[in-house]
Amino acid sequence: MELIIDGHNDLPMQLRGRYGYRVDGLDEPRPELQTDIPRLRAGGVGGQFWSVYVPGDLSEPEAVVATMEQVDAVYRMVAAYPDDFAIACSADDVERAVAAGKIASLIGIEGGHSLATSLGVLRAFARLGVRYVTLTHNENLSWADSAAREPQVGGLNDEGRAVVREMQRIGVLVDLSHVAPVTMHAALDTAFAPVIFSHSGVRALHDHPRNVPDDVLVRLRDNGGVIQLTFVAPFLSADYRAWWAAADEQWQRLGPPPRPADWPRAPRPGEDLSALPAWPGPDRVVEPEFASWLAANPRPPVTVAHVADHVEHARDVAGIDHVGLGGDYDGTTDLPEGMGDVSGYPLLMTELSGRGWSDEELGKLAGGNILRVLRESERLAGEPLWPLSPAR
Repeated sequence: MELIIDGHNDLPMQLRGRYGYRVDGLDEPRPELQTDIPRLRAGGVGGQFWSVYVPGDLSEPEAVVATMEQVDAVYRMVAAYPDDFAIACSADDVERAVAAGKIASLIGIEGGHSLATSLGVLRAFARLGVRYVTLTHNENLSWADSAAREPQVGGLNDEGRAVVREMQRIGVLVDLSHVAPVTMHAALDTAFAPVIFSHSGVRALHDHPRNVPDDVLVRLRDNGGVIQLTFVAPFLSADYRAWWAAADEQWQRLGPPPRPADWPRAPRPGEDLSALPAWPGPDRVVEPEFASWLAANPRPPVTVAHVADHVEHARDVAGIDHVGLGGDYDGTTDLPEGMGDVSGYPLLMTELSGRGWSDEELGKLAGGNILRVLRESERLAGEPLWPLSPAR
């Protein structure tokens, strides 16, 4: 099986919320997490973009500091397991890490609030090895519109277009997951290098605000970019999203149950964990009446076939050279059956192989396409600012 280069994993967020950034023990099974080294190996992961997300309601200066801490956590994690991880800042770094039997570790910032509306901060993060920035998270910025809010600036304003141009000038990928369709189009109007979606589904199969419309997929093909399809169940299935909405209504009606004092609050059913400063996990206290409701209203099944359907639709519209994978592990509690942690990628590859995908096509999906985008962004960058990584 071709090694996976995944576009989005929120393990750094979990390291912050659960362990105060301690990185010990990841070389052993960690059932409270969806990610550890044994399961990365079992899943065939050869490269991972680690998300360094911080909450969108932080002030911009606080967001910069918190994001720096997240970046530091990735470097500390890599340093703690030098036989398993290697920092990667370029396509060549990825290939060297894989050749050495290590998991290439790239860094992606999830949300432009972490830039504090500063091109200098952007360039500083680039020098620290950040290889993509998601333009927004779930909040609008002064310069960009989010998919989760009503547009306010028409996608991007002049300041937002300047951010996109500067990112591409210094070789940082523009990530359009989480942004509104009007922002997707505005970024594609501005871009001179390939863009990505690090963890999104397709809207033609499920009209979720986080998914990508076909007219954008067509433009993504012409741009040379990649959509990395996600495994988040509410993005994959309308039935599951409807169940989630009903469960959330019950949760709100009953009120949150008692919780340990060290958790700001428990997640609601199906909630995007990146909206939380910390996640108590499946051992949280559940209100008995809510538990009864869950027993009477089981979650609709979401399977690997749902993921494969989204992958194939993106391939059919954008082309085989423009699809990849972005699971969003450790950023959601809602995943397809049999794909509940990072060991689950082979199940998808087997499903697609059974649908007639060739080894060459599976290789492009697994990592070949995102590696091409990395290399092309490097070629088009006027002033790449990556650090000298240990892989060099």
